[in-house]
Amino acid sequence: MNPSTALATVVVDELVRGGVREAVLCPGSRNAPLSFALHAADAAGRLRLHVRIDERTAGFLALGLAKASGGPVPVVTTSGTAAVNLHPAVVEADWSRVRLVAITADRPAELRGTGANQTIDQIDLFGRSVRYFRDLSVDTEPTVVGWRTMLDHALVTGSSGPVHLNIAFREPLVPDGDPFWPAPLDPLIERTPGDGTRDWGYEPIATGPRTVVVAGDQALADARGLAEAGGWPLLAEPSSGHRTGPNALAAYRLLLDGRGDDIERVIVAGRPTLSRPVTALLARDDVEIVRLRDDPRTPAVSGVADEEWLVRWLDADRMARESLAAVLADEPVSGPAVARTLAAALTPDALLVAGSSSAIRDLDLAEPWADAPLVLANRGASGIDGTMSTAVGAALAHQARADGDERPA
Repeated sequence: MNPSTALATVVVDELVRGGVREAVLCPGSRNAPLSFALHAADAAGRLRLHVRIDERTAGFLALGLAKASGGPVPVVTTSGTAAVNLHPAVVEADWSRVRLVAITADRPAELRGTGANQTIDQIDLFGRSVRYFRDLSVDTEPTVVGWRTMLDHALVTGSSGPVHLNIAFREPLVPDGDPFWPAPLDPLIERTPGDGTRDWGYEPIATGPRTVVVAGDQALADARGLAEAGGWPLLAEPSSGHRTGPNALAAYRLLLDGRGDDIERVIVAGRPTLSRPVTALLARDDVEIVRLRDDPRTPAVSGVADEEWLVRWLDADRMARESLAAVLADEPVSGPAVARTLAAALTPDALLVAGSSSAIRDLDLAEPWADAPLVLANRGASGIDGTMSTAVGAALAHQARADGDERPA
């Protein structure tokens, strides 16, 4: 086994041991070692490999796979401009906290900066958009233990966003040539999966001030449970995962324009991006803003809920919803009307990927769900590009989960 094959084999093996079950590959010459290793892992049933010839499409496909599965998903390219095409998906993954692993093949160090074909500066290619960057090669870290340690650190660091591994391969790039590699490729670091728990030290939140709970895109904390425990209105975006339950308001955007002056505190989970009234509310100097961490554990609530406060909002929301329904009845093919019809037809096990412009805002006026489906949107950087590829990736991961195809390592 030659050095490049050995390195690629260890990289793929450690990715699988670190939780990777889906991978996206854009074949090329310089990333051939990873192509062979990924193909072997797919054939062995350790992961599911998706091959695409367009790197930009592949980046968003991996983004969709990671969004729907919740796990880390690598996207692998060859060197040069192929690697640059991942940048839009990396930016979205950064802002939406998605576990995208960008792996770009590169030329050996002695070929960089010499005008060698298909060689550009790939060091820190994605800048501050990644949580972690590492330039890796068999020359600088020629040990299996070093490779595994680095990859393990990358996956842990990337638990809340994208990472970038730039891997320099030297010829031979296919599994032949030098038949001897001095180090064993067996796992040398035993990973003990943890439960991921940490003590955040949350203090209970008192019910006192007049409070609303805002659930933005991909909110991890239990926004619905918090709102119900405190007796607070829930202002949940469709892609928050919490637009459900008796406290969820459908017309909160409309209501904030006319009755938000008496709000004293806002508890924020996730990243709200849809509503200008919500943005204006969060910018007010006279409102206390409590931002919850990106963590599923949620503070407890202390005190007696102000039922009158909640009832006032629910009554106003009911009247606004009735008025909105009457208006839309006269425009059954309008964007909001179509979104309401579609939302009502979704079952709890459904997946919906919404566009980042008018579509997701139209959906934000639909009725809350009794049991929310999985709704995704690229609301991190809110770009209108890559939506179709993101949707394909999300659908692949969602269907695999429904079929029970978890690809055990």
